This record gives sequence, C-alpha cells and structure tokens, in this order.
Amino acid sequence: MAKPAGRIRFMQALMLAGFGIVLARAGQVQLVQHRVWAERAEQSRTVRAEVPARRGTLYDRHGQPLALAQDQYAIHFATNEIRDTALILRVARELRLDLPRIRRAFRTPGQVWIEQNGPFTATEVEALRREPGIRLPVTYRRAYPAKHMARLVLGGLDPDTQRGASGLEFELDSLLAGVPGEQVFLRDRGGRQYESPQRRVRDPVNGHDVLLTLDAELQDIAESVLREALEQLNADGGDVAVLDPHSGEFLALASRGSRGETATLSVIASPFEPGSTAKLFTAAALLSDPAFDSTMTVEVDRAPYAIPGRGQPIQDAEVKPGVYTLAHAIEVSSNVATVKFGELLRPEQHYEMLRAFGFGSRPGLLFPSDPEGRLVRPHLWKRADEGPSISMGYGFSATPIQLALAYAALANGGVLLAPALVKEVLDPAGRVVYRHQPDTVRRVVSPELAARLLDYLGLAAGEAGTGSAAQLASFRVAGKTGTSRIIRGGRYVSEYYSSFAGVFPAEEPQLVLVVRIENPRGGTFYGGETAAPVVRTMLEQALQAGSSALNRRRLARASGTFPVPASSADAGRASTQAPVVVLLDDASRPDTTVTTAVPEVTGRNLRAAALELHRRGFQVRWRGDGSVVARLIPAAGTERPIGSLVTIETRTP
Repeated sequence: MAKPAGRIRFMQALMLAGFGIVLARAGQVQLVQHRVWAERAEQSRTVRAEVPARRGTLYDRHGQPLALAQDQYAIHFATNEIRDTALILRVARELRLDLPRIRRAFRTPGQVWIEQNGPFTATEVEALRREPGIRLPVTYRRAYPAKHMARLVLGGLDPDTQRGASGLEFELDSLLAGVPGEQVFLRDRGGRQYESPQRRVRDPVNGHDVLLTLDAELQDIAESVLREALEQLNADGGDVAVLDPHSGEFLALASRGSRGETATLSVIASPFEPGSTAKLFTAAALLSDPAFDSTMTVEVDRAPYAIPGRGQPIQDAEVKPGVYTLAHAIEVSSNVATVKFGELLRPEQHYEMLRAFGFGSRPGLLFPSDPEGRLVRPHLWKRADEGPSISMGYGFSATPIQLALAYAALANGGVLLAPALVKEVLDPAGRVVYRHQPDTVRRVVSPELAARLLDYLGLAAGEAGTGSAAQLASFRVAGKTGTSRIIRGGRYVSEYYSSFAGVFPAEEPQLVLVVRIENPRGGTFYGGETAAPVVRTMLEQALQAGSSALNRRRLARASGTFPVPASSADAGRASTQAPVVVLLDDASRPDTTVTTAVPEVTGRNLRAAALELHRRGFQVRWRGDGSVVARLIPAAGTERPIGSLVTIETRTP
C-alpha cells in the first residue's frame, strides 16, 4: 500500500499538469487564437446588415427626372420599448398590417420583435419616425416618372440584383449604383435584435446623377408623332433620331413596332440600306475631286439603264427623260443619273468618302449596342454591282444614327463629331465631375463643299424635290428622301424602308432629323410620302413647344418674313393654309398693319391649341400645369395684330 506522502505528491503532480494544460489552453485562446474567438463572439452577439446606397438619378438636359430612386421603408419595432401603443395600432390599421399579430405581441411579456416589410412610402411611415423602439430600414425602388417615355434609351434594372440590365442603366451602372454601407445590430440569446450605439460601420456612398443630352419635350414629340404615323401608314415599325449637329448630342431617340414598344432600340441597333438618302455622299465624293465639273450633264432615257454584267438594269420610279446635272439628279432623286455620275468615281474614292462620313465603323455612342453597319472594302467591289448599287444607297448598310451623324457633319460645316448621350455627371455632393464638350472626329469636307451639299439638300426638299412634304411655311427644311428594299433571310423581299434625313432650318441648322419607316402599307411606300411628313409634323410641334432645345432667337433671324392673310376677312381661311410659325422671342414684333381673330381653342389639348394659334400667326405663352386649355387672354374672337401674344391658361383634364 502506497504511503500517504507518495499519494499526495502524485495528486499534486496531477493537479499541476492539469493547471498547466488549462494555462496553456488559455494562452492559446487569448494569445494565439484571439482573433478567431473574438470574431466568433462578435458574430454571436451582433448582426451585420447592408445599408443600400441611393442609385443616381437620370435627368434630361433641362433637369427633368427620367429615372430616379424612390424611398421604400420596412417597419420593425420592439414592443417593450414603444410608449404610444395606440399610435402603432392606428398606423397598423391604416397600412393594413397584421393587426391580430401585433395585438398579441403587445400582450406578450418581455420584448417581441415585429417586422413588417411592406414596402411603405415615406409619407406612410412619417408618423412613426420619432417613436422609440421603431426602426425604419430603407430600400430604394427605381421609378420612371415619365412612364414609357425614352424607356428603351433608359433601359432597366435586374429585379434580383437591382443593377443595370439594359440601356443606359446598364451602360452607366458603375456611375449610378453607388457603394452600399454596413450597419451593426446587437443580438441577445433569443435572437432579438437591438440597435447598437455605434451601429453604422460604413456609410453608403450614393450613386452619381447623370444629365442626359435628351430633351424630354422633343423625345415626347418624337414618340407620339412616330406612333401616330405607324398607325396611319399601317407600318411594321419605325425609328426617329434628332441630333444637335454642333455638339453631337442626341436630343431624341425613338423606336417603335406595330404593336408598341420594340425589344431593342432599333434606331441604334438595326442597320439598313439607306437608299437615296446616301446619294448625297456620292455627290460629296464627286465634288471633292478637282477634276469633276459640276456643270457636267448626263442623259437619262426612257429605257432602264443596262450595265453589262449586272443582272437588273437601273431604273427610276418615275422616268423623266432629259439631261441632268448632279444637282438636278439629287433634287429629283434619279437613280439612273446618279449611277452614271458615280461611274466617274474610282471605288477607292467612293469608299474613302463613305468612311470619312462614319459609315462602316462604330459611331462610338455610349450604349450597349453600337453596330458598325456593313461597308465592303473597295478592292472587293465589282464594277457592275457594288459601284452602281452604292451610288444609289444600296450595297452597304448603316443605322439611322450613323445617317444622322453623317448629315450633321454637313450641317456643322463639314466636321464630323463624336455622338453623345451624356451631357453632365454630378457626384453625390452635386459637383459637376464631367461635362460634355463637342469632340471632333475629323473634317470630312471643306466648309464651302458642305454649304454646297446643303444647297443640294434644299433642292431635294424644295417644291420640285422628292422631299417637299417636309417643308414648313416659315422656315426652309433641307433634306433627302430614301426608299430601299428590305432584306430578309439574305434576300430582297417586296417590302421597303422609307426614310427621310433632314436639316432644320436650312440656313442656320439647329437640328438634324432622321425618320425611318419599316414596311408602310398605307398605299405608298416612298420616303417622300411617308417619312417626310413625319419630319414636318415633328417640327411643327417642336416649334410650338415651350421648352424644347431650339434656339428661338436664331430661328427668328432665319425665318425672314412669313405669309399672313391679306386682310381680316381672310382670317377664317388662315387655318387651311400651310402652318405659319411665329416664335415667342424678343426679335419677333407684332405686325400692327394686319389683324386676325383669336381662334376658339378652349377645351382642346395644349399642344394642339398652341399649334393652331401659331398657324394663325400669334405668339403663345401659357400658365398652369394642366394639359387642357381653360381660358384665352385675349378671348377667342378678339381681333389682334399678327405676331401679338396670346396667353393660354390651362387646367387638368
């Protein structure tokens, strides 16, 4: 039997070893594994939650919001911290919350955490903001105040991630999204959450705001006029592009199908063969050659023009035999004459001119889809095929925005500019961090040649030209019509693109407009009878719009005189004449020698009423936020001098 002293020493050694193990483990936990166990403790007693950042707002060029983040709230409250139970029950009843569950929670001893995720608006939760025990976590919902306007341009968000999924929401996502913050909540053993005194670990950084180049009023006009035109023409679809030729900024972009909004913004994404709108670039290549004599003529016979090696002869829609100059060929859009002139060009000359105007290369627009179109290199051209075809606007393809940019180069004195959809970017503090400046790509033609080509376009849209239906009474429109067959499955079909590319006004251009109509079935498919009237209607409405991007003073200088009734007896016939547009501008002065009666437009739509008053020769100003005319000052029937001011007071419908 062991002695007592031996047993004691054994127990002492055993206790010492145990103490050493405990001490070593404590050292391991506190010194070696301190961070691991601290993180575990933190995780068990705290909850980290993401604090969403406010997505930046997309505005039009004048500051009208097109896409913004609206606050949405959830309601979380701890029953034992709330003082005004009646307030909570009243708000719960108003917001149709789970009232029985909330009543039970207040009758339960201790704290009960109730979460009602809604979402609720800022107005709905306003009464709860100062109540203890209430937490109102905020999220943001993307809203588009203008509803469907410019939605294909703006795009949308992925519903799961709330990141940009299409359009400018996708392209500008890194600017708009911002950086989420982080918030910490304490948690007890029962899993209930409490606000921590230092609950915000990282504040969210809101996204940047972006002012687009779009003009909301012109965009609305483009979309509404296009919709009406497609209905009247029974067409499959259409596109509109409106561009400021001196900045490269697109003011309106619209695409629409026969059944409503298209899946893609085809004005940017869908190339087509531009047809006769491209004859002007054949003329540009010819006039750029010092050896070409602009007084030279070609003869057009009644018979189609047969080219050896080409399957189909060249012919005009309306055969007008005669001797043609280049200017006359463009004016009446003669295929035969243009092809005969084009035969004077080497393929390299023609190709380089088209490339200089931007065809066959990406426009560089900040948008997810930006195709380059198709332009075959000149060494692959066949003399009987590509040469004649390209002279007429076939054999290569371009998008409507490429065509708009090319025409804008002419309106800008021969200088091609890079396109733009973003005008300004503002950081979360409202400071401008980017402002668009015109970006020159290259000089395409000389200012003198650009002016001469604009004169050709003036002829093409003149009284004897194919684009006369685009003309206004008070301002000259320059432009060119186009009609081209549609390719489906690699083959031409008996369907057509009708188009018009215009410059407004012809003297001091402010806008370039391109309209493309797909497969009109309203009795005619020629661009002069389908697309050109769309341009005229858009310009009429733009001129009477109060806040569009047009420079009124410059327009007043360019307008010169305007037709008016010969006497007040003729005033009743004024509404049947071509539109008379008189601008609200300091440069406009009433003509006190001729008076006419203020027309009765009470009860009509504001835009239609303003257009009617403009047609009678009055300047227009309106008051109020409504869209229907409530009263005229002076009243309808009052005799007033041409050019004097009529004020419209509006009301809501």
